[in-house]
Amino acid sequence: MSIPFFKSPAALSALLCVILSTNCHAEIHRWTDNDGKIHFSDKPPGDVESTVVEIRINTYETPSIEGLAAVFERADKIVMYATSWCGVCRKARSYFRANGIAFTEFDVENSARGKREFKRLGGRGVPVILVGKKRLNGFNRTAFESIYGQP
Repeated sequence: MSIPFFKSPAALSALLCVILSTNCHAEIHRWTDNDGKIHFSDKPPGDVESTVVEIRINTYETPSIEGLAAVFERADKIVMYATSWCGVCRKARSYFRANGIAFTEFDVENSARGKREFKRLGGRGVPVILVGKKRLNGFNRTAFESIYGQP
């Protein structure tokens, strides 16, 4: 089944939400038909050349703090769901190491457990940092320290 691409930004946004909510292992193929319409599908078309669309996880630019459901609480640990390419993740890593803060990190692109837990958390971007009963989407020192309890 193919999904025609409409020129409206809202249609493109809706399509990207659908694509990003699917399994990360699936390939998304893009091609143009004889009428010039652009299509996306999880299978390549048989009669037309297609390209595989690269999908990347978003990076949170501005941190937000949320409560964390009890099932995810890890009272004595800091857990970060991140990627290797994310600059904000790198900044958080550097801060933790410079301040002697122990943390566990899961790569949401390369770790099966990381992907699974990130999906369970409803992650939409990286980093996602869990501290006790709190969840920090993104990272900056002030936001982190407000939930970690250190000056």
